[in-house]
Amino acid sequence: MTDAENISLPDATALITAAMAASGVPPAPAASVARALVAAEAEGQVGHGFSRVGDYAAQVRSGKINAGAKIAVAAPLPASLRVDADCGFAYPALEAAIAAGLPVAKEFGIAIMGITNSHHCGALSVQVDRIARAGLIGLMVANAPKAIAPWGGRDPLFGTNPIAFAVPRAGTDPLVIDLSLSRVARGKVMNARKSGQRIPEGWALDPDGNPTTDPEAALAGTMLPIGGPKGTSLALMVEILSAVFTGAAMSFEASSFFAADGPPPRVGQTLIAINPGAAGDGFGPRLESLLAQITGMEGARLPGTRRLASLRLAEADGLRVPKAYLDLARSLANDA
Repeated sequence: MTDAENISLPDATALITAAMAASGVPPAPAASVARALVAAEAEGQVGHGFSRVGDYAAQVRSGKINAGAKIAVAAPLPASLRVDADCGFAYPALEAAIAAGLPVAKEFGIAIMGITNSHHCGALSVQVDRIARAGLIGLMVANAPKAIAPWGGRDPLFGTNPIAFAVPRAGTDPLVIDLSLSRVARGKVMNARKSGQRIPEGWALDPDGNPTTDPEAALAGTMLPIGGPKGTSLALMVEILSAVFTGAAMSFEASSFFAADGPPPRVGQTLIAINPGAAGDGFGPRLESLLAQITGMEGARLPGTRRLASLRLAEADGLRVPKAYLDLARSLANDA
């Protein structure tokens, strides 16, 4: 899958929207999915972009994703929201959670939004960036189907369980940090399998516990965590916040994000929005003082620098997408 084409951001969004609609997704969630996938692709998160279109379409058609999901938002406590995604796409539920949670955080200083019965939520950076652009500090965690073994174990139990954080800055883009608790996101391994590439050694182990560069063996085995036992401890923390807290399926209970068969994965996501105004007027200047220490250091850079560069390039020149992914999306869009 070495051949690639350029496509503008509006055309990419329209294409994915059409592909989802032709697969049976109503207009609003189809557009929500398209916005999220194009935003991820523009950031350079190729494992969460066009590579997901075929998988999503197949899961809608099999009924694994509830295309007609009715999202329900409840407020069990003044600053706590519970959003039921109804086994549909995560993106409309995330949009509903953020829309309901931002006013709460601005009024009470904080809001926590727990999403249950959800699906693959793509690049978390996209969601926390939206919170930060509203002037709030954003934190998000999510669980995913099992891929990482507890430290000292051999069988997968935790998902790659990503964490993302964003903080607003005056007059410039938010600072955004997004990391998977595996050494790389599992979507990159799936993208390598689909595109016929090997993966670097150090990403994953095969089912026998041996290092592998074969993406097929990696997907059947386990992902290696960041930071050894510290990474698996963080994965446990995320599992508790995103699955136990929300009432969602835990990683070892969730079905695959990639396969069309099986029940809905029913995973969870938790977002926290914090009003920095609670810290007084000094928050912004103190933040910039801290970040200046990093940018003023020779060889150092802020997290998210490459993400912003990728966004600027995508805005100027469009997306460079493997032709096979575009052909599949076009085929789906024309298969009404």
